[in-house]
Amino acid sequence: MFAAVLRLAVAESVSESLATTSPASSASEPRSTWHIPAMLALALGGFGIGTTEFVTMGLLPDIARSMHVSEPTAGHAVSAYALGVVVGAPVIAALCARMARKRLLIVLMAAFALGNAASVVAPTFATLTVARFASGLPHGAYFGVASLAAASLAPVGQRAKAVAAVMLGLSAANVVGVPAATWLGQNLGWRDAYVVVAILGVATVAAIYRFVPELHGIKLTDPRTELSALRRSQVLLTLVVGAVGFGGMFAVYTYITTTLTDVAGLPSGLVPVVLMLFGLGMVAGNIFGGVLADRGVDRAIFVSMLSMVVILAAFVAAAHNPYTAAFGAFLVGASGASLAPALQTRLMDVAHDAQTLAAALNHAALNIANAAGAFLGGLVIAHGLGYTAPAVVGAGLAVVGTLMFAGTVLVARSSRSQ
Repeated sequence: MFAAVLRLAVAESVSESLATTSPASSASEPRSTWHIPAMLALALGGFGIGTTEFVTMGLLPDIARSMHVSEPTAGHAVSAYALGVVVGAPVIAALCARMARKRLLIVLMAAFALGNAASVVAPTFATLTVARFASGLPHGAYFGVASLAAASLAPVGQRAKAVAAVMLGLSAANVVGVPAATWLGQNLGWRDAYVVVAILGVATVAAIYRFVPELHGIKLTDPRTELSALRRSQVLLTLVVGAVGFGGMFAVYTYITTTLTDVAGLPSGLVPVVLMLFGLGMVAGNIFGGVLADRGVDRAIFVSMLSMVVILAAFVAAAHNPYTAAFGAFLVGASGASLAPALQTRLMDVAHDAQTLAAALNHAALNIANAAGAFLGGLVIAHGLGYTAPAVVGAGLAVVGTLMFAGTVLVARSSRSQ
């Protein structure tokens, strides 16, 4: 039954990708070349955001010891950041709809830097949780606006690659930023990791000011227009798919440090190396996902979701050996990152005039997945099921997400046939 539905949905998605002309493509005049300095500036913001989002997971044991809380409780700092993204993405995208996009990007990264500076000086776990929530507020809106900016600056027919270029900063953070900040936090204190992130935020402000053009091609809207995205069933269904399906990666990654040391038997000094492998997987998956999405957005989502099901299920066994655990971490990162460009591009396609809010909400959905994955992973650990149990939860979430997306594509087909 599922196979038949999936084949029908994939076939529909392929025909849709060939027939659909994206409204985003008309946002500005078509370009024939890449605007490299602007893309790098936008990706630098993604690098800083990716570093702060994921470094907390690598430093959970250190934060727990310093703040005198259990590791599952320390995981609430991860959830707080994710919830900040969920709250900030729609509120900022709607309220700032009339603000010039370059100026908005600068304001968002300045707020991001301040939130991470507050994390450095937080005296208690409660204040750290508040600071992490504040740090997450600009996250979704930044990626939403940056994705639209990149798409407007991209050559014709390469929108998904442009979106992936912005996401590449987030993926690259897991190759360089997160391992380096984790090493720094483990050796000098976890607060120093957030010092680095705050500096990255300031550097991004300077880079955007210097290299990103004024983005006159992106149409300014108003709060009512942006909020109209919430009335579009395909926007809402796609967001739910991301919120559910992406949770599997976060269920594993939130507790990856203890999984590697206690289950795989890896020395703690080598954990940053595996985190770097996870990041390399995200880079590879992000690039592959962008290329695949330019050939068919819905098909790319199906491929990514199904790969997550298989890889997360296999990680349950792979986690018991340091070599297979390291390779499994690479594959978990690759499968998860490959999904992001396609989801982002699909939301931009189905949102019509409300692209800023829809693009921002994608990151709200992914951080609902982050919060849910961290919570569910901690829940099964707290109930004594061990550190491989989050991978079982993750595989289940990916299955549910795949089924939900099959339904989403069928709903779209039914709407067009009426």
